[in-house]
Amino acid sequence: MTDRPRQKQIRTITVTSGKGGVGKSNVVANLAVALAKAGKKVMIIDADLGLSNIDVIFDLAPKYTIQHILSGEKKLADVLADGPYGIKILPASSGVQELTELDEFQRLRLIEEFEAYDADIDVLLIDTGAGISENVAFFCIASQEIIVITSPEPTALTDAYALIKVLNTQYQEKDFKILINSARNSEDAFEVFKRLSIAAEKFLSLSLDYLGFMPYDESVPKAVRQQKAFVDAYPNCKAAEHLRVIAAKLMEEESPNRLKGSLQLFLGNILKKDTIVQSS
Repeated sequence: MTDRPRQKQIRTITVTSGKGGVGKSNVVANLAVALAKAGKKVMIIDADLGLSNIDVIFDLAPKYTIQHILSGEKKLADVLADGPYGIKILPASSGVQELTELDEFQRLRLIEEFEAYDADIDVLLIDTGAGISENVAFFCIASQEIIVITSPEPTALTDAYALIKVLNTQYQEKDFKILINSARNSEDAFEVFKRLSIAAEKFLSLSLDYLGFMPYDESVPKAVRQQKAFVDAYPNCKAAEHLRVIAAKLMEEESPNRLKGSLQLFLGNILKKDTIVQSS
């Protein structure tokens, strides 16, 4: 009798924001490309389940979406779309209101599909919807790491703090990486982070982790209009340079002791947390 192969540990990173329009999905897509170019096997879950974005950024037209998995029509392997550099993408659905809040049966369906999926993955990136919803909370608390993206706009900063507050006070999350997008320079970016950090420390007793910043760069909207990753379309632009630094920083921080398990465990945690919250 042979032993079952041990499930490979993967890095699960959820990228979220308190406010829409801060460039979250674009950061996820380009981070995936940067990691894949560095030799990592990457999967993206587009967890903005009612409004797909990742497939649009990569100029993909997936035939199936997560909706076909939840309905039982298709298997995960049939739905995954192929992005650049071998990136696997689980597309969301557009304009499907009932997917904005998954029920327990739908989560179980996802778990079953991921348990049956045995392809090699190093990094799982989850692109959540913006704001504070149960879907956003569940994907955040099930993940190993949470990156909160904000911009220098006061409303974006306020909403980022509100998201952190909810995840901390209602779900006991304590570790947050902060990425400032569309900043003029490093000084302005760190000033934004400092304001957020002071509020979190004063009112929540949290110490936030500064991941870095992305400068405002005309190449970014140009690449979006071309439906390409800016790290590919304009590899020498400032945004691409900063994105590669952020990707390298994330990978340098990787430690086997911090990895909690497989992809199945990630989605299993969603159901587990749901049970805890409902019973509390």
